[in-house]
Amino acid sequence: MNFPFLILAFVVQWWFVCAPAAWSQAAEPVPADTVEVEETEVPIMTQLGTTEYKGQTIPHVIYPTLPKYQPLQFKSAKEREKYNRLVYNVKKVLPWAKLAKLTIVETYDYLETLPDKESRDEHVKRVEAGLKKQYGPALKKMTRSQGRLLVKLVNRECNQTGYNIAKAFMGTFKANLYQSVALLFGNSLTKKYDPEGDDQYTERVVRMVESGLL
Repeated sequence: MNFPFLILAFVVQWWFVCAPAAWSQAAEPVPADTVEVEETEVPIMTQLGTTEYKGQTIPHVIYPTLPKYQPLQFKSAKEREKYNRLVYNVKKVLPWAKLAKLTIVETYDYLETLPDKESRDEHVKRVEAGLKKQYGPALKKMTRSQGRLLVKLVNRECNQTGYNIAKAFMGTFKANLYQSVALLFGNSLTKKYDPEGDDQYTERVVRMVESGLL
């Protein structure tokens, strides 16, 4: 088992096996003149550390680079609404992708301190059970489009496709099974995040959300 992929594998496994039942629920419309989003259960973490300065240890806050973009010109109200929907979904889903990455790092570091495979497997089971209990209900509320975005943003944060994550954690057979389920719902676990191509507008929104501009 490749432990660093544990949490991402849980996301992939849960989303494509349990979530389709919730996808039939209609998403609430987003007004064309707003990009407000309800508070997400998983906040984006601020990067905060310490550094030495003149013999003292002081806080070290890492601020994101502020992106600069030309204002968007929308050709129609429908185009503006589509962009507002993207902003809404990014704000809703990005924290989950960042949580996955953070949890992987923390879990992997802890597993490295355990003495044998048995104790590591037991810890993995406890982590997975805790994730399902704590975050399962919130994940179930996601729409189909938010699920597709989640797969893309997990790839962005961790540089691994959903298929590779599932394969590393659950093996080739289950990875192929989940890929088949994904295809039935118009998705694919092999899709990669493309910030210079298909996902350029998503990347714009993600960077603006990360820097606090949206």
